[in-house]
Amino acid sequence: MLQTLIARYVNIPNRDIFPAKVIVANGLIQSVERLEVDDKTLPYILPGFIDAHVHIESSMLVPAEFARLAVVHGTVGTVSDPHEIANVCGLAGVEYMIANGNTVPFKFNFGAPSCVPATVFETAGADIDAADIAVLLQRDDIKYLTEMMNFPGVLSGDAEVLAKIAAAQKAGKPVDGHAPGLRGEAAGKYIAAGISTDHECITLEEAADKLHQGMKILIREGSAAKNFDALIPLLREHPDKIMFCSDDKHPDSLVKSHINELCSRAVHYGIDVFNVLQAACINPVEHYKLSIGQLKPGDAADFILVKDLSGFEVLQTYIDGQLVAENGVSLIKSMKNEAINNFNCFEKNPTDFEYPVTPLSDHMLPVIEAIDGQLITNKLMVKMNPENNLYHSDLHNDILKIVVVNRYHPAPVAKAFIKNFGFTEGAIASSVAHDSHNIVVVGVDDESMCRAVNLIIKSHGGISGVGNGKETVLPLPVAGLMSTNDGYKVAEAYTAIDAEAKRLGSKLGAPFMTLSFMALLVIPHLKLSDKGLFDVETFELIG
Repeated sequence: MLQTLIARYVNIPNRDIFPAKVIVANGLIQSVERLEVDDKTLPYILPGFIDAHVHIESSMLVPAEFARLAVVHGTVGTVSDPHEIANVCGLAGVEYMIANGNTVPFKFNFGAPSCVPATVFETAGADIDAADIAVLLQRDDIKYLTEMMNFPGVLSGDAEVLAKIAAAQKAGKPVDGHAPGLRGEAAGKYIAAGISTDHECITLEEAADKLHQGMKILIREGSAAKNFDALIPLLREHPDKIMFCSDDKHPDSLVKSHINELCSRAVHYGIDVFNVLQAACINPVEHYKLSIGQLKPGDAADFILVKDLSGFEVLQTYIDGQLVAENGVSLIKSMKNEAINNFNCFEKNPTDFEYPVTPLSDHMLPVIEAIDGQLITNKLMVKMNPENNLYHSDLHNDILKIVVVNRYHPAPVAKAFIKNFGFTEGAIASSVAHDSHNIVVVGVDDESMCRAVNLIIKSHGGISGVGNGKETVLPLPVAGLMSTNDGYKVAEAYTAIDAEAKRLGSKLGAPFMTLSFMALLVIPHLKLSDKGLFDVETFELIG
């Protein structure tokens, strides 16, 4: 079918805008003809947006449903790391994501997950070794080696880690990085090992250091980690080395916006629009060698029409010449989705959550300090006052109990304390707990925490809240991470349970997203795994 579109053509490489007639046939751009008369009322036509690093699983949606929501915002493709489901279901999880993504018109680009499990200090549901990675990387539909979170292993020359990087280099595919806070000589050694990107920079100085040593920087703005404001000045001087990503985006956030919002914010920040669009549309395609059209003759017809180059209101989204979204409505139909899982956990009792005083204790305990809008935490040393030889939450100082429950086999629960969740009653729990996805719960008392955990166990995965006389659960039967339901309905259910968590007293912007990262042992400084409290600086269990 022949399609003719008249619009103001945004030529990003040539930094030019002109009226044009664009001819599309058989899913390809056939021609681009410059027109003489420039009608300023015409929409702008430009390549579609790309999320350069995202875990689809964090949206709580299977890939097909993620696509339905994303295309409304002009996103035509993603660079997707499937290590969340891989940590639960192994290679079968990677296969699930690819197969489900192939059911819809959307350009998913999955990688080979480099760190399954992320560390040896936690219990995951699977193990993907260097031999598995080498096989995956031979596939055309595996585009890269995903974020190498084990930066201590890179720096120490761990043979298994280096074998995975070598497999990517042999296949001619890039290696993503993950090295929060790494700078100077250590960052240089990490980069020299063959690692090309980082999405974990928090400060402008850290990102600039990595840029100058040869890395490309992904500016991240997700539901929990928000680094856009700190890093966006880099796009002025380094337009060829910057990309945009969300990393982890909850469904309510995805309903509202995606990469289009970052483009709008960057333009309003004063960044040249061509720099912005190069980061959003061009750089991911070139870096990862993606089969996503760039609006040139012969390219796949993956493009968007927007009202202007300031607000980036998306009027239409096309993928392979197919209209997939128009005026805020997704034209991708919701379908029935199957589930896979790995869940072997039995209901708990409140006594399982008790935290007894250890002999000879001085009652000074390490406490995790959560930071709103960041994945990093601080390590505090706090004097706790036990009652009846047990430690309890200290509501006066906003220090609550946090527990991780092994979801793969029966084991004692791991306990610690955390500051800044703000609850005055109840508890919230989640089987979305990066990266091994055991069950994590924060609460005021053992009874509420136990009820919240048992709601998830009964559902074989999900997020839950207990308090204000209510018990609520959003089931996530796909690996305990994703729903099989319509994406908009999942977003509505998530919005409701998020509001319940905030009614318990939390001031965090995204309490469930923040909770999901409290077991992520590769992000400084103090985290809790199912095996105990973990000091990221010394990279060891401390309790």
